[in-house]
This record gives sequence, structure tokens and C-alpha cells, in this order.
Amino acid sequence: MNKNLTITSVLGILTIILGAFGAHALSKTLTIGGLNSFETAVRYQMYHVIVLLFVNTYQGFTAKQKTRISWLFFLGILFFSGSIYVIELIGVSAKSIWFITPLGGLFLMLGWSFMAFSFAKRNEQ
Repeated sequence: MNKNLTITSVLGILTIILGAFGAHALSKTLTIGGLNSFETAVRYQMYHVIVLLFVNTYQGFTAKQKTRISWLFFLGILFFSGSIYVIELIGVSAKSIWFITPLGGLFLMLGWSFMAFSFAKRNEQ
């Protein structure tokens, strides 16, 4: 669990850095659409960092459940937000990595699904 919280904390720090970078350094270099995409990536990353803090401190989940949910959210952040960062910061064509962002979204949805399943399973006991 400490490993998950460490990764979550690093993701939180990166979220703040990327958000500030986007607001101050990218506002003059990205198009409005590009800046909106970048802000969406930062926002989704922060939402899931907050959820990860909850998941990994909640006493109702087993260690296995925490690990499974955490990895799904970690992968979701990496693929969803990470692909948008790559597109907007490095200039990689969205057409060349079109499948990565939705794959990240799928990982995020699976994380939420496993979390819902874990809550439902807990209520049955």
C-alpha cells in the first residue's frame, strides 16, 4: 500500500507541475483546442489522484483490491493523460497514437468498475 501511496503522491506533484506549466507556459504556444485538451488531461489526472488516495487509505478494501484498482487507475492516467501530454507537448500526431487515449479511458472505467464491484462485494458480507 505504501508503494501505491508513493506513486499517487508523485502523480499529484506532477499534476500540479503540469497544471502550472499549462497555465503559464503553454497558454501562448498551444491553440485553444490544444490548451483545452491539455487541461482535460490535467483535470482527469487530478481526479484520479484524489480517488487513489481514497482507495489506498480506505480500510474496507483488501490489499489485493487496492493493488488491482490502483494499477487500473495508474495505467489509465498514463495512457489517457499521458497520450494527451505527448500529443500537445511533443507534437506527436493524434492519428498516429489514436488508440492510446481511449485505452486509457478504458483502464479508468475498469478501475471504477472494480471499485464498485469491491464495494458491492463488501456489502454482501
